[in-house]
Amino acid sequence: MSIELRNGVIHYYGNPAGYVEKNTAAVDEMFSCPELTAWLNKRGLTAEWREGVYERLASGIAASPRDNPAPLKACRIWQLRDDVDVMMKFISLDELHKRFGEPEADNYRLVFEGTVSTNELEEIWTLFNTERPPGFVGHSLSMSDVVELYDHADSDFYYVDRFGFEQISFGGEEQSFGMNSMSM
Repeated sequence: MSIELRNGVIHYYGNPAGYVEKNTAAVDEMFSCPELTAWLNKRGLTAEWREGVYERLASGIAASPRDNPAPLKACRIWQLRDDVDVMMKFISLDELHKRFGEPEADNYRLVFEGTVSTNELEEIWTLFNTERPPGFVGHSLSMSDVVELYDHADSDFYYVDRFGFEQISFGGEEQSFGMNSMSM
C-alpha cells in the first residue's frame, strides 16, 4: 500500500512522513501532495504541514506522537553588531540590564536562519559551537547572543546567559528580517 498509518505514524511509500495526534496529522511539508491530502481528508484528519517532521521520524527522535512533545521550530541566531558598544558584548543578562537596559533588536544582526534538528537550547548551543550548520556566518554561540525559535504562530527569544538561557521579549515582536537583510 502506498500510504499507511502504523502505530500513529503515517508512512508514505515507505517513508515516515508524519504522525497523528487526536484528529490532526503533523506531516512534513515535502510530502504535501493531492494524494496524501485526499488520504488524510478521507480519514477526517486535519493536516498541519511542517518542516523537519520527516528528519525527526527517520532518525528515531520521534517514533510516535507521544515521543514528540513539541513540533520542531525554525531557528534564528542573533549576534551583536560590530558597531555597538564593545562593553555590551559577552556579558550576562543581569549585567546588560544594569549597564544598558533590555536587549534591543536594533543592536543585533541576523547570523543564521534555518532549521536545526532540535528545539533544545543546550543542543542548539552545542551545534553552533561544534558543527556549525551551513549558512551560519557568526562567531561561536556566546554570552549576549540571542536564539530565536519560531513557527508560523510566534517567536520565542532566549538570551545566552552565563549559565544557560533566559527568555526575553527582544522588542516584543517577531523579527521579520530575512538573511538577505542581514547587515555585516
